[in-house]
Amino acid sequence: MKHFYLLTFFLLISVQAEQLKVVAKSFHGDEKSGITFFKCDVKITKVSDKLNADTVTIYTNAKRRPTKYVAKGNVSFFIKTENNSIYKGTAGKAVFVPAKKEYHFYENVHIAQIDEKKEIIGEEVIISTVEGKARAKGGDRKPVIMTFEIEEEEDKK
Repeated sequence: MKHFYLLTFFLLISVQAEQLKVVAKSFHGDEKSGITFFKCDVKITKVSDKLNADTVTIYTNAKRRPTKYVAKGNVSFFIKTENNSIYKGTAGKAVFVPAKKEYHFYENVHIAQIDEKKEIIGEEVIISTVEGKARAKGGDRKPVIMTFEIEEEEDKK
């Protein structure tokens, strides 16, 4: 039965235009509830995006299309947006919403925008892969910290 769920899951993923590869030490799928759970050293790859975590839960709708991915524990990631911005970072938890093409990162988030040499540290950061935009919030006692380089023009005398 476990192989049936695994086969169903991979057939579901292959219907989409982009291939999703999930590697984990443990897997449990429930077709009726639309929930697939991966545990222990989970690695997900989709085109150039990569996400690693202790656990990942994938939720699907009645048509077996993914509606939400939730990664928890030691989350690390590499994301390339549609306008070619590149983000790399870590967080305690990550949620990907395919319908919006948005990544939501929570808990001690640390993100570097590689192509722009920017860095964001906060408790909640949202990245839109369509718009290439990011927004962040700090915690009760932790502000958002953003670091970036500014090129200044030389004074003409």
